[in-house]
Amino acid sequence: MSSLQQKFEHQQFANGYELVNGVVMHRENGDNFRIPPDVIRRNANSGQLVELRIDSPRFSVHDDALEKCTCPSCNGELTKPILRHENPESLVPLPEQSVPSRGWGEDFWVRVTERQGQHLKGVVDNSLVESRLHELCREDEIFFHEDHILAVHASARSQLLLSMDADDLKELAEWLGTQRG
Repeated sequence: MSSLQQKFEHQQFANGYELVNGVVMHRENGDNFRIPPDVIRRNANSGQLVELRIDSPRFSVHDDALEKCTCPSCNGELTKPILRHENPESLVPLPEQSVPSRGWGEDFWVRVTERQGQHLKGVVDNSLVESRLHELCREDEIFFHEDHILAVHASARSQLLLSMDADDLKELAEWLGTQRG
C-alpha cells in the first residue's frame, strides 16, 4: 500500500491545475493572505473540514473582466478571479449552479479522512464550478500536504483544540498573542 506522500506526489489534475501552497502564498503576500498557524494545520485530522485552493497558471483573466480582479478573501489584486465556496456542501446544501468554466482558481472544502505525518487524504465537499477543466468533483478523493490548508472550518475548531496537547496549546496561545494589534 502506498503512503499518502507517494499518492500526493503522483496525483495530477488536468490542464496544469495544482493545489495552491498556502504557506508560500502567505509568505509572498503577508497579511493579505492569511492562513492558520502551523499548530492548527499540524493538528488537522480525520473528520475535520479544511479549505484548499486549486488553480492553474495556464488560464488568465476572463474576457469580460478588468485587467485585474479583487480577491474575495483579502481584497488584494489578482490577475484572475478565485471562486470561493463559503461552506462545505454537506453543511450548507446549495442548489445546482450553472456557471461556465473560465479557468479560474477555486477555493473548496475537503473532509479529512486520513493523515500520515504532514500528508492528508480527504474527500471534496463542494460541487466545483471548474470541474470540467481540472476534473476534480464533489466526493472525489484528494491528497494534500498540510501546507495546502488555507482554513479550518468553524465546525472543526473545538474538536481540533480538544485534540491538542499542552505544548500545542501553548504554541497556539503564543501565536494568538502575536495577533493583537
